[in-house]
Amino acid sequence: MTATQSNLAGLSRFIFRAPSWYTSVAFALLLAAVAGVGAFEHPETSVVWRGVLFVGRDAWEGVFFIGIPTVVAGLATAWVDRLVGGRLTPNRSSLLALVCEVVIVAFLATGALLAYLTPLAQRFVFDVLVVALASVFAMRLLVIMAVSRSSLPVAAVPASIQTAVAAVLLFVYSGTLRVLEVGGPFLDTFLMPYLSRPEEAPSELSAISPDHFVVLGLICGLYAVAVWTFLYVVDRPWRNTLGVSVLDFLRGFIGHIAEGTRELEDFFEQLGEEAVVPVTVLSIRTEDGDEKARWVLPMIHPGPMGEIGGGNLPVRIAESTDGLAFPPHATAGHDFNLVTEREVDTVVAAVDRAHSRLTYSPTATESVRTTAGEASVLGQAFDDDALLVSTFAPEFADDVEYAVGLSTAAEARTAGLDDVLLVDAHNSNNGLDGPDLGHVTPGSTRSFDMMQAARRAGERLAVAPRGDLSVGVAWERTDWTPEEGIGPLGIRTMVAEVSAGDDADSQTTAYVLVDGNNMEPGLRGHLVDAVVDAVDTDEAEVMTTDTHIVNTVEADNQVGAVVDRDALTDVVVDVAREAVADTEPVETGMATEHAEVTVFGNDRTESLASHANAAVSMGGALAAAVILASLAISVVLFFVTGA
Repeated sequence: MTATQSNLAGLSRFIFRAPSWYTSVAFALLLAAVAGVGAFEHPETSVVWRGVLFVGRDAWEGVFFIGIPTVVAGLATAWVDRLVGGRLTPNRSSLLALVCEVVIVAFLATGALLAYLTPLAQRFVFDVLVVALASVFAMRLLVIMAVSRSSLPVAAVPASIQTAVAAVLLFVYSGTLRVLEVGGPFLDTFLMPYLSRPEEAPSELSAISPDHFVVLGLICGLYAVAVWTFLYVVDRPWRNTLGVSVLDFLRGFIGHIAEGTRELEDFFEQLGEEAVVPVTVLSIRTEDGDEKARWVLPMIHPGPMGEIGGGNLPVRIAESTDGLAFPPHATAGHDFNLVTEREVDTVVAAVDRAHSRLTYSPTATESVRTTAGEASVLGQAFDDDALLVSTFAPEFADDVEYAVGLSTAAEARTAGLDDVLLVDAHNSNNGLDGPDLGHVTPGSTRSFDMMQAARRAGERLAVAPRGDLSVGVAWERTDWTPEEGIGPLGIRTMVAEVSAGDDADSQTTAYVLVDGNNMEPGLRGHLVDAVVDAVDTDEAEVMTTDTHIVNTVEADNQVGAVVDRDALTDVVVDVAREAVADTEPVETGMATEHAEVTVFGNDRTESLASHANAAVSMGGALAAAVILASLAISVVLFFVTGA
């Protein structure tokens, strides 16, 4: 993940799950009652009456004039929006109405304060209310167009509900119809009692005039144009360069974080490109033929976040294996994120094909560790195939690019190895600091270090003597949660013991896999030393799956950032001991298949992140400019119309 991508992921902290619709409605009524007590005052005959009768009436009037439009909008907007082809949910609809009510109350409080402190009269408060109702319409129009992707005329129908209901109540209870001197026998007899009821309303509403409703309509039209202009300007760069709409991204991003929807995958599918990726399987079975463990390494990235795309890839792989699954991180970055979770089925199918054509051997080499520059590779051959685990610890590194991984595996095979399962240990990073966050890119010094270390490991393993192999595995789910940086696969350990003969000393290597996204600096070395000392192994390496299920809300939720280091060490050591106790003779087989999947594509992730960050930074300034210009024109309208 680059700094640009991390800035985009960090925006998720501003998004929260929408409360249930009835919670929003209840809070809206409570807020309206409190606002009513502060806004409406009645002549009081005694302290007792003021405390009992009039406060209750004030609260009721607040509920009626402020709360009812909110409740109607909260309950009706989603229904009307879906009726015209939108996607707004009741929870989002009610929350939107509540937020708009807060805006109205804030406008009224500010207007009342200015009227109290200055010579401005009650009429000024209702001038402010007109602007508030128009602003609420603009807010709702913006959100509905973004979420439902409706055109402006269509989105204006559900967007106008809260403003329209409030305007109707004000029209009826201010007696505006009588001021207009509209009448007739039928109107006076049957409709006037329902369309004009000023005697049942607070006296303050008498300050409302027909001009207020004219100005309200004009300002709503003005704000609708401003909303359309804002969305057009923000969306134009996305359509020109990426061929997609920022509104689709915004809707999917919010929907995934706030309500767990799959809309974001629909957006990613529009961006996706076809790619062919190797899928390597290392199966370990006991002498009676039962699978004991299975390493699965598709060269894709388990992202982008949560369970979107391949974010939950490690769990899906684990669910498809017979033995204990080890799905470590491959050498691939965010450009190789799967666009939808459906693509995981294609990967699993490739795993099954590779597994079906395995040939097994009971021999393996002792593990070797080679270094070149900052790169370190732990390798072990199983018959003529090899497992290589690369790390740059104790230095900091993040993803290894796809092309670097392919070249590194090819370098390891030059000495005569067949299949190579190349793991990016992904076990030492300093969070989101720095300009590139330690990416290993083609042409970099680190890429050549990695290739050279892998070639040295391949040369040594190709000629190393083979011995009998015994393997033990263990797994602890742990009580830690994804919010604490540990995914549902917990901690898994495989111990490989190789003996060249009855009189030869055996060598033991421990492979520890933590279901998390990278590690805090220094933690990997601490865990390796703890395993080697406590379990008496000759070599050890600690890896992470790079699962992005831990990155729904925090972009850098690394292993060790929340979980106590000593507690984690105790669990890792206990699991390693269980794996040693489980050791028994086995045979192994490795094979590679290829899967055709749809991934984000070359440079698409960086382009998407750059556009999103630009939209956020520039969109804020543009929104402020549009709001100020609209308010300025609104003031001019008040002077022109005499409202």
